[in-house]
Amino acid sequence: MTKDHATVWGNCLQTIRKNVNQQSFKTWFEPIKPVRLESNALTIQVPNKFFYEWLEEHYVNLLKTTIRRELGKRGRLEYQILKNGTNGHGARQAASAAGTYAGGTYKNGKADKPNKGFAPGMVDTDTIKNPFVIPGIRKVKVDPQLNPNYQFDNYIEGDCNRLARSAGLAIAKKPGGTSFNPLVIFGDVGLGKTHLAHAIGNDVLDRFPSKTVLYVSSEKFTNQIIQSIKNNAVNDFVNFYQLIDVLIVDDIQFLANKQKTQEIFFHIFNQLHQNGRQIIITSDRPPKDLDGMEERLLSRFKWGLSADLQAPDLETRMAILEAKMNQEGVELPASVTEFICYNIQNNIRELEGVLVSLIAQSSLNRREIDMELTKQVIRNFVKQINKEITVEYIQRLVAEHFSLPVEKLQGKTRKRQVVIARQLSMYLAKNLTDKSLKAIGETFGGRDHSTVIYSCRTVSDLMETDVIFKDTVSELEKKIKLSLHDQ
Repeated sequence: MTKDHATVWGNCLQTIRKNVNQQSFKTWFEPIKPVRLESNALTIQVPNKFFYEWLEEHYVNLLKTTIRRELGKRGRLEYQILKNGTNGHGARQAASAAGTYAGGTYKNGKADKPNKGFAPGMVDTDTIKNPFVIPGIRKVKVDPQLNPNYQFDNYIEGDCNRLARSAGLAIAKKPGGTSFNPLVIFGDVGLGKTHLAHAIGNDVLDRFPSKTVLYVSSEKFTNQIIQSIKNNAVNDFVNFYQLIDVLIVDDIQFLANKQKTQEIFFHIFNQLHQNGRQIIITSDRPPKDLDGMEERLLSRFKWGLSADLQAPDLETRMAILEAKMNQEGVELPASVTEFICYNIQNNIRELEGVLVSLIAQSSLNRREIDMELTKQVIRNFVKQINKEITVEYIQRLVAEHFSLPVEKLQGKTRKRQVVIARQLSMYLAKNLTDKSLKAIGETFGGRDHSTVIYSCRTVSDLMETDVIFKDTVSELEKKIKLSLHDQ
């Protein structure tokens, strides 16, 4: 039976899905489209060159294995890269399974240089007024308005922000020289949009001290425009912004329904983009959902990359909290950090706020940070505190997953499905509770600690050899940690 390109890629995706986590699969493989199958070469379409480079850097062995499983030892992968986000004749890369890029819009691995038709040097910089300087005080060098505490080093990477962080690093290494111009970072409040935007600006200045970087909130930008209109200095205002190498505008959604501000920003955007300058924008929603914005402005926001920041998973929240603890020079009991992260799920600022409050309460009241104090502080941040994980709760969820009564896990039956569920419950109880091995064994029908040790070792061995079983364990572990508030 002859396979077509869609069937081949569909089979590849089934294998890939089993070997990467759900978020990575959604980010890096769902957007791919199969284009054609010729001889032993499958052509797939990816959104941009960065996307292609990321696949080749992080998933080349997985792609090589899956494509050869479908097409034989001579099977290879070719990439078709969209140009300017259209379905036209994008740059095409003919590659082996290992993948080397050649030809098209990207020559020898380098993108064609942007249009340099309008040289910023034609502006008389001595006559331009800096809106960030108090009138009457001359300051030649532009203050970037960046927070030096916001760096890539303390911006913890996770599945929730990997795309945005990777794009930000690429921009910092080559501002204005990537396909991510503009970069639109969007997400809910407290997920790190401003931190990432500042980190990009700070990294650019570290790498290129001569670059002019400027961070401005949309509110301050609007106020500057109002003042420039009052003072008949709009041209000075526009000329100043056209000198910026990296412009970061925070909370662009607040420009909604401000027609004059949008009009002036539109002209600044055009000039910066045409001159190869980098533009970074943050928003609380994707460009398509920005109401009250001119269509011509929205279309330009879509020229580059829109990267969303999602709520961090438990592991990422714990890494963020531990990094903040190191920064503050404090240590918390492991049970306390886990309890905080179980309860603060959707806002990184609140996570840091809990830590600051704990430190303050501990210092003022001269008491150690324990679970009781932690619960008192967290009540100021969440309406309902999640319950602590218990062995009984783990037994109930595992039993539900395997469609078994809980009594089976505590009984003596040796049926394979029951034994696996029982061993898995012991493994999760050991990892997710502070109960001793003896106490865990007691809740499983009076078994001793050696049985618990054997069960944990068996589950660990199975996870190394059985991908599906490993996914089951991960799914149950995440469900236990994140569904406690539904108890």
